This record gives sequence, structure tokens and C-alpha cells, in this order.
Amino acid sequence: MNILVTGGAGYIGSVVVEQLVSVGNAVTVYDDLSNGHGDAVDRAARFVEGGLSNGALLRATLAKNNIEAVIHLAASSIVVESVKFPDEYRENNVVNGQTLLAAMADCGVKKIVFSSTAAVYGEPERHPILESDAVRPNNPYGETKLEFEGELEKSRESHGINYASLRYFNAAGASEKNGERHDPETHLIPLVLQAALGKIPHVDIFGDDYPTRDGTCVRDYIHVSDLARAHILALDILDTRSETYNLGCGGAGYSVREVINTAAVVTGLAIPERLARRRSGDPAVLIASSAKIADDLGWRPQMQSLDTIIESTWRWMRKSHL
Repeated sequence: MNILVTGGAGYIGSVVVEQLVSVGNAVTVYDDLSNGHGDAVDRAARFVEGGLSNGALLRATLAKNNIEAVIHLAASSIVVESVKFPDEYRENNVVNGQTLLAAMADCGVKKIVFSSTAAVYGEPERHPILESDAVRPNNPYGETKLEFEGELEKSRESHGINYASLRYFNAAGASEKNGERHDPETHLIPLVLQAALGKIPHVDIFGDDYPTRDGTCVRDYIHVSDLARAHILALDILDTRSETYNLGCGGAGYSVREVINTAAVVTGLAIPERLARRRSGDPAVLIASSAKIADDLGWRPQMQSLDTIIESTWRWMRKSHL
């Protein structure tokens, strides 16, 4: 299949591309490199440097490469940043997404897999979260992702574009080739490992008085290779229908404290830490059920243990001299 991956030079996107080309797909990566890295793009993929606001370039790319499906991962995704810059987040995550959908409609591309987020649920009433549960995002990042899900439904109705919207929270871990390289880094696991290496003075714990088992926030952490596989499996339904799927770890999730303690065991190093104030928009717990996608597509995390996730990150960071 000829597939366009937006954000394919980024963390999750680069691993999605790895897996797509490994099974014989013709992949075109579309990325403006604002957060991605050119050297993360698989050599078997074509690369187009461009932003999602450039409708003409999008249409030319879709047409020239005979694109049959899009996997859309390009987005602004930092919760705290979204609170400070809500208009910029809406521009990138919604308005630019509308430009992509319009280009797809113009070029007759009828399939899209969208990288959404469990943040659309806000502070959920129960755990694990089901796809049918109420969506009440409590930060602009979640709001923009939910709004774009609405745009997907409009495009299905008006242009026959089928979609799979995948809601998950924390991608983590690394493949053999690619891992997290954010500047600045905001994700917990690489920050914890940077603290272990002395690259940063400490890791901040944003609140230890949440109503959780140890007072720190609890999240899903899903290995990036498992997430990539889910994006590819989701392509299978798009000939006939659209669906929304949660991607969750299927258990009790992992707290900030558990991540720090596990990293200390994996690395054999002390993790300096500092208690900080809660961040605005942080729910106490976000754990999503993946029962629906397991039943429909047979997706189940294969690299789910926290030590496996952290070990893969640790191995990749040392190999990459990060």
C-alpha cells in the first residue's frame, strides 16, 4: 500500500514507518522537522519536508505518490504548553488537520488513521476508560484532539473518508533504531534516565497528594513498538468502516513513583528527585481499556512490563550517547 505518514520523522512516527516498510509498504514521510529528525526517517521511505498548513504541497505529495491511506501523527502534544498557548495548539492540531483532510478529499484518499489521546476524557469517572465514556477534556491539548475527531466524522459524512482514531496516553520505550529526542524533553521516562546519567540535576515530581496508591499521578505507558503496530492494524478496517479505539496497558497503570523506582533498579543508579507543585490540567489517573481493539483487531501489547519499557529506553539512550 502507498501510505503517507505525517510526523513520520518524530518519535512515534519514525517507529510506525520502520514497521510499515518492513512489511513491504511504500511509505512517504511528510514532516516539517520542527520536532522530528531527518536521520530518524527510514532510508526505505521517501521524505517530503513541509508543514500541514501547505495545502498545495500536501495535494502534490498525495497525488505524486499515489497515496492510498494516511497515518496522521503530526501534532503539538505538550499539555502544559497547550495551557499557555491554546490558540497555537488549535491552529496546528485542528486547522492544519482540516487542511490535510481537504487535500485528501481533493485527491480521493479515503483512509486515515489518527493519533489521538486519552486526554479527551479529562478527569474520568472510572478506570479503565471505555470508548463510550464521556469526553470532557480539561486542557487545550485534549480539546484540540477531540475537536479534530469531530472533523474526521464530518469528513466521513461529506467525503466518505473512513478513519480510525486511536486514543492513548504515554508512548514510551524505544525500538532498536529510534527513541525519544525532544528539545526540551518533557516525558517522564527519558527525564528520569537523564537524571540517572547526571544530564539534568533531578526529576520533578509534580504533586504527591493525588488520590492514588502512592500520591503521584498514574498513567498508561505503552511501548512505542506496540503503539506503532496498532496504527498499522487499524488500516485493516478502513475499507468498510470508521472506529475509535483506546490503547491501554490493560492493568493498573504506573505511577510516577513506580517509574522512578523501576528506573533505579534497571540502571543501578540513584535517581535524584524534587517535589514540585501540581501542573494545571493533570488528571490523577488516566488508564484506558484496550478491550475493543483487542476484540476487533487482535491488538495486545507485547512489551508491556515497565522494566521492559525502561530497559529499551536506557539501551537506546546509551547507544545514541544521549
